[in-house]
Amino acid sequence: MLKGFKDFLLRGNVVDLAVAVVIGTAFVAIVTAFTTGIVNPILAVFGGDDEMGLGIQLIADKPATFIQIGPIITAAINFIIIAAVLYFVLVLPSIHAKKRYGNEEDEKLSDVEVLIQIRDLLADGQRETGGKHEF
Repeated sequence: MLKGFKDFLLRGNVVDLAVAVVIGTAFVAIVTAFTTGIVNPILAVFGGDDEMGLGIQLIADKPATFIQIGPIITAAINFIIIAAVLYFVLVLPSIHAKKRYGNEEDEKLSDVEVLIQIRDLLADGQRETGGKHEF
């Protein structure tokens, strides 16, 4: 049981995923700083003279009824920037790498060859367990 867990942890996908999460978190901080420092002041230009920023006041005497549009625009810009960078920096190169260096033999296996591989794997598993199947 522990061997299977160790194999799972050392599998390349888990390590790649952990690195992607850390890099993604750091990149979110950079994009947030960009939108806070540059985009928000630009949006404030359109917000008028009050300190609430870009938005709509539903009831004139109640500040709690102010709908802020600026943070929604900022979040949308954050999302677009992060999605674009992840696509062009991570996804697109990985697609090209898989096409260039991928194992083409797996894609060209016939149905019979796949069934033969499955049969061989089952036979190896049966030899290891002494012919007993546990379900």
